[in-house]
Amino acid sequence: MLVDFGKANIVEKARQQPDKVKMVLEKVQTDGLLATVDAVRSKLGQPIPLGYCNVGTVTAVGKGAEQFGVGERVVSNGSHADVVRVPKNLCAKIPDNVTDEEAVFTVVASIGLQGIRLAQPTLGESVVVTGVGLIGLLTVQLLRAHGCRVLAIDFDDTKLELARTFGAQTCNPGRGEDPVAAGMAFSRGNGVDAVIITASTKSNEPVAQAARMCRKRGRIVLVGVTGLELNRADFYEKELSFQVSCSYGPGRYDPNYEEKGQDYPLGFVRWPEQRNFVAVLDMMASGQLDVKPLITHRFAFDDAPQAYGLFTIDKTALGILLQYGSESTRCSQRNIKLNESQRFEASKPVLGVIGAGNYASRMLIPAFKRAGAQLHTLVTTGGINSVIHGEKAGFAEASTDIDAMLTNSSINTVAIVTRHNTHARFVVQALAAGKHVFVEKPLAINLQELAEAETAYQQVHRGRQNVHLMVGFNRRFSPQIQKMKTLLCNVREPKSFVMTMNAGAIPAEHWTQDTEVGGGRIIGEACHFIDLMRYLAASEIVSVQARRMGDNPYQHITEDKASITLAFADGSFGTIHYFANGASNFPKERVEVFTAGRVLQLDNFRKLKGYGWPGFSNMNLWRQDKGQAECCHRFLNAIEKGTESPIPVSEIFEVAKVSIDAAHQLRNQS
Repeated sequence: MLVDFGKANIVEKARQQPDKVKMVLEKVQTDGLLATVDAVRSKLGQPIPLGYCNVGTVTAVGKGAEQFGVGERVVSNGSHADVVRVPKNLCAKIPDNVTDEEAVFTVVASIGLQGIRLAQPTLGESVVVTGVGLIGLLTVQLLRAHGCRVLAIDFDDTKLELARTFGAQTCNPGRGEDPVAAGMAFSRGNGVDAVIITASTKSNEPVAQAARMCRKRGRIVLVGVTGLELNRADFYEKELSFQVSCSYGPGRYDPNYEEKGQDYPLGFVRWPEQRNFVAVLDMMASGQLDVKPLITHRFAFDDAPQAYGLFTIDKTALGILLQYGSESTRCSQRNIKLNESQRFEASKPVLGVIGAGNYASRMLIPAFKRAGAQLHTLVTTGGINSVIHGEKAGFAEASTDIDAMLTNSSINTVAIVTRHNTHARFVVQALAAGKHVFVEKPLAINLQELAEAETAYQQVHRGRQNVHLMVGFNRRFSPQIQKMKTLLCNVREPKSFVMTMNAGAIPAEHWTQDTEVGGGRIIGEACHFIDLMRYLAASEIVSVQARRMGDNPYQHITEDKASITLAFADGSFGTIHYFANGASNFPKERVEVFTAGRVLQLDNFRKLKGYGWPGFSNMNLWRQDKGQAECCHRFLNAIEKGTESPIPVSEIFEVAKVSIDAAHQLRNQS
């Protein structure tokens, strides 16, 4: 599916994703055409690692994964690569009598096994498997091991022949055989007990046929992909159960299970992902699951493009194995040269970047490049993004070794664009290494981290090192905010601010909502507008009051529907409305300033209007500009010329403290 999608042109991609087309059209309304085109191109250009079934030898074990040992053979859902990094709950040890080539089928077999667990077959039941590709043939064997009679349905005689060797009866609709009649005959006229659909088709027929061949209160489980225009009468009269299976078991897409390694208690969730892996491996070890006949092709890893290309020309392919050289020198490389000839001017900023996610690759790295940064090393923990985006942007090196980058004497400036809970730690390390630091907001997600970052900065400057610390509060550098600042500088009266962020909903389980990882959306995102109000007020914040929306008993409690009121030393005050419950086609950001009988109104960093301002009425832009490029330019310029940092460091720490204070107030409300 991914290979076919990647080869499709932009029109075909749009047809395959109508929900995304709607999002694009809404973004055009709010952000403008050019900004939307840039965002779409960037999204389509993001690398997607292929594959989720591999076998390897453990080379290192992280904290909390001590049940695995270096040198052990394991199977995991890691991608196709020389080296993969996998959470402990997505990894399982391989029994000694199971070969690597057998074990590599574990994860894909677990997809079929999860479908079977949902169908709940019992000894002697008749079960139909519709579509006997790779997952289907594995499902046939697992059902036979459950003591079930199995009927396999497919259009491919070769695959049906394999199904027969595994003990199934078969039906080929392509030869004029009627699947419903075959199912009824197979069940001795009673109707089959269950149907597991492992086919991939846009047709509704597999589900419709399943309903017609099932007995009363039969079960239908969809493991593959089919059309879902169901006939109510088929299901109503027989009281059929229909369920869609989610990948390889409970825990899938649960960040607490997959990323944090929090297992479910065995007494309550018997078969989550990892235990399904173990069950499949046990079946292989006992000989009840035979995958050797499913191997149709083998390719050396260096020939992987031909392996992927096989999908489009040979639909009969089943198990395609990628074989890695055991002596591959690439496995020990943590730094890769992308441009051997690149030379750097030490008197100017030489940049190392930590992180190459969506924002870094789409906005920040291009902004630094346009600002004239010398791009030295791009570091990511996984390696794939650093190579792909490093080559695209023109970095000299790609790496997974943060310590090596921080100790590299050729690099004098570091940009940190990682998950929020790592920001303060990397800031402290980079400052200790004597580097200039640009960190994407927030600087820290709690007061302890903030204190550590502030101490590190003070220590560097006590040593008389002129090191810059900058947070990516880019909005204050946008051209329209700069115009507002110029107008407001001539006003001596206090100012009233109303800032609205139509932030949009993010699932409660998303990492940005996690107070331990993302810090929550107030610390992680609303800090932008706390800084912006501080900048426009040009006065110290003297108080902060925050209030969130009352709890909704039908939703997870989050802090992303709130108002924050700031008071300033000069008598100014303002309110930031941070709302995640608005319409997506309403402008995302609005800034309004009331002062001295005049008003300024900025809509989504595109349209600025002035009311009552002598000589000024509006400033509209062809495309949205939130100041990212100018923010990077001023930071680099300050380093090169030895001038003051574009954002006074006192304001950086002040805004960070106020953001954390506001979030704590929201969390402590009853």
